[in-house]
Amino acid sequence: MSPFSAFSPQEIKFLGVPMDLGAGRRGVDMGPSAVRLAGLASQVRELGHGFEDLGDISVPLPERRDPGQGAKYLKEIVRTCRRLAPRVERILDDGHFPIVAGGDHSMAMGTITGVASHFRKRGEKVGLIWIDAHADMNTEASSPSGNIHGMPLSALLGHGHPDLVTLGGFTGKVAPENTVLIGIRSVDDDERELVIRTGVHHYEMMKIDAKGMAQVVTEAVEFASNGTAGIHVSLDADGMDPEFAPGVGTPVPGGINFREAHLLLEVVADSGKMCSLEIAEVNPILDAANTTADLMCDLVCSALGQKVMGPLIDLSPRSDWPAVKPRS
Repeated sequence: MSPFSAFSPQEIKFLGVPMDLGAGRRGVDMGPSAVRLAGLASQVRELGHGFEDLGDISVPLPERRDPGQGAKYLKEIVRTCRRLAPRVERILDDGHFPIVAGGDHSMAMGTITGVASHFRKRGEKVGLIWIDAHADMNTEASSPSGNIHGMPLSALLGHGHPDLVTLGGFTGKVAPENTVLIGIRSVDDDERELVIRTGVHHYEMMKIDAKGMAQVVTEAVEFASNGTAGIHVSLDADGMDPEFAPGVGTPVPGGINFREAHLLLEVVADSGKMCSLEIAEVNPILDAANTTADLMCDLVCSALGQKVMGPLIDLSPRSDWPAVKPRS
């Protein structure tokens, strides 16, 4: 049976970022290859979209570099993000839809800089939905490990090391009021203070349990789209519960389950607001039979409109949403 696509046909341009510099465990550089092997291209084409694989961004190997002091592999990560950002910007300038696959989540600084640069030229802003077990809002001063994959969101909001904050030649790639964290359940003390102080919207798992994912994603789309020209979705595989996504370097129990994740991304697709997508932290070395990469492909398809039936719900008015039972 052919899936019904509620997401208008797009020319999808796929970029791999085999980044293994920002994390503390090796293997995540093989994430783009794992996603390719899981059949993403054919699945996307079956939805009626065009799909072109643009290859991988060049990333140096960590064993050939000195991590340095403080934020580890800072220069190498900055260089990689500087290569990535204009590639993403160009895809959007050409009217296409970028999907970026990693690689550790530090690559998001390059991806979102490119997206923000595209809209900035037009006097517009981009909203952000960040799906993750971690807030990724440490800075060089607060990070217990120095691993930059725990710092990208703070840098995108304008906090942290100047080399990270000023990527693309401007600061504040996204505004706190248009930034939404979904699925967080492992947050450091100093990081928690920055989350609260910046005012980003945050839905830890307790709120998802209490409200239900339908209500959470309704609010998230509203916040991220308020006054913006589009929404970027950044999906860290560890946002999922490890039962469903075991192939990640920093698993945290009690995460988003299979049905919640598909609901989240299908509703974002129905909103018509999503302009770009990235998937991060797929680590095949830690995976079981490519389970995590397979799941990420399925979730990408949900984000691109795959459905059994028609559009889930009309996002307006919010009173039209069906009741969703709390997680058991």
